[in-house]
Amino acid sequence: MRLTVVMPCLNEAETLQGCILKVKHFFTKSAIEGEIIVADNGSTDGSIAIAEKEGVKVVHVPTKGYGSALRNGIKAATNDFIIMGDSDDSHDLENLEAFVEALNKGADLVIGNRFKGGLSKKDMSPLHRYVGNPILTGLGNLFFKTKIGDFHCGLRGFTKSAFKKMELTTDGMEFASEMIVKAKLNKLQIVEVPTKVFPSGRSRAPHLNTWKDGWRHLRFLLLYSPRWLFFLPGLAMMLLGLVFIDYHFITSVLLPEQLLLSCGTLLTGFQLVLFYGLTKIYAAEHRLYPKSDRYDNLFKYVTLEKGLLLGVFITLLGILGLTLLFLFPNVLGVEKLSGTIISVTMMLLGVQVILFSLFFSILGLKNK
Repeated sequence: MRLTVVMPCLNEAETLQGCILKVKHFFTKSAIEGEIIVADNGSTDGSIAIAEKEGVKVVHVPTKGYGSALRNGIKAATNDFIIMGDSDDSHDLENLEAFVEALNKGADLVIGNRFKGGLSKKDMSPLHRYVGNPILTGLGNLFFKTKIGDFHCGLRGFTKSAFKKMELTTDGMEFASEMIVKAKLNKLQIVEVPTKVFPSGRSRAPHLNTWKDGWRHLRFLLLYSPRWLFFLPGLAMMLLGLVFIDYHFITSVLLPEQLLLSCGTLLTGFQLVLFYGLTKIYAAEHRLYPKSDRYDNLFKYVTLEKGLLLGVFITLLGILGLTLLFLFPNVLGVEKLSGTIISVTMMLLGVQVILFSLFFSILGLKNK
């Protein structure tokens, strides 16, 4: 078996040599012909000299960031099987058998689970263990229908072909979330194995910033799940607006100001739903998402012409209602102000449909 171990590095002189020796020991005891790549992100403490002394490959990555270092280091790998792990001596680099076994059995991505590896109180801070990791892992599983127990373990194995399919782009710590999300979207086989984690062996402060990097992870999960960010909230707002509008006309209890608020809620929800559709198309056309089997058929059924006709029809209905209210105030059987609010709402809905259809068509030009 041929295996590459990639370690990102930024001023890890205190621990880098120990990590390299642990990987070499694993290669020896497992009879693996392996290579070690240190993806250096601008170290100034002698880390590069240590790596060169140990005879490992050093890849210089000028663009700062955990993801940037790993992505460029992985690209330099010459073997089909790759394992990535930190160079701060927090990962169990001497015992990678479970990762290798899973890769040999056909897994595309193997993720370590620190909680199943015998995690002690000193191995992870309470904030990360009981708040940050569970919340972000839970949201990731909810948004993308995965069953991962530890979304942010940095010790992972994957094949070179899987790495190419994922087309990873982020530079920061959110790289870890992106890898799982892209693997799931590309329908790759994800396997989780227990692994041990240790307190880092360096004396300096970690590069990880709890709140800043936590937000980067959350932001990435939200941006890559427009269904939860736009569609579901938009649908809920539309339904809420419709319920109160119907309630107004059935009971005449709501004031015109409350009816106006209900119509505003409906319009805002409708905009969110439309934005969800545009986001999905943009992301697919720019290869942020893999295209589904139904994607190409979408442009056969949703066309510019159909959208324009629907939008014009709804707009004309609103104009007609407004005209009748002013020329024949009693013909519609509704109070003038309430009828005006509804008519204007319909006109705005029609305009939104027209604009959506035009933008939808523009985004789909690349597809056509």
